[in-house]
Amino acid sequence: MTIGSLRGEITVKEDNEMIIEVNGVGYRLQVTTSTYETSNIGQSETQFYIHHHFRENEQTLYGFLSRFECKLFEALISAHKVGPALGLSILSTYGPDQLIDIVNSQDIDALCLVPGVGKTTASRLLIDLETKFKKLSIGSEHLPSKANGTTNDDIKDVRDALSGLGYGSEEIYAVTKDLPTETETSELIKLALQKLAKNSR
Repeated sequence: MTIGSLRGEITVKEDNEMIIEVNGVGYRLQVTTSTYETSNIGQSETQFYIHHHFRENEQTLYGFLSRFECKLFEALISAHKVGPALGLSILSTYGPDQLIDIVNSQDIDALCLVPGVGKTTASRLLIDLETKFKKLSIGSEHLPSKANGTTNDDIKDVRDALSGLGYGSEEIYAVTKDLPTETETSELIKLALQKLAKNSR
């Protein structure tokens, strides 16, 4: 039997895991960081869409608040050398819309901000995901035509600088994705820091 969704009360939260009780049975779910942070113990009638993962003698349930995010996760783990742990890490770093933007623009540097993803993995993963996302039955409206191409070296330098200052991957991506092109790196860093300061207010 494969579990596709669960609806019940969240009874336990610890170490990015949750237990959701359904009719007296507690199911342990692995979830993304954003789902973990926005869900509360005692929250009843919460529905999770489930990827039921089988591996040798082990079964693991991965829970998502939307069916679309669950489909993205399944697309991720079907890509070359991407297991559930890395798939969950990618969706913990970037939300579904951000990940689709990254794939659509083939933004290797943004994907490399995910812990454990290097240039080679990111390059191959972007090619795989572009094809897989287009095959999603609900994917067409989420995949606009390519507009900006790959990110230039100046934006990469800005990302490296912000990462060195201790900013997180999601923050860095959010403030650098719309920075102007053909602008000095030092000015781009100032603009990014201004955006970060504004977002923290």
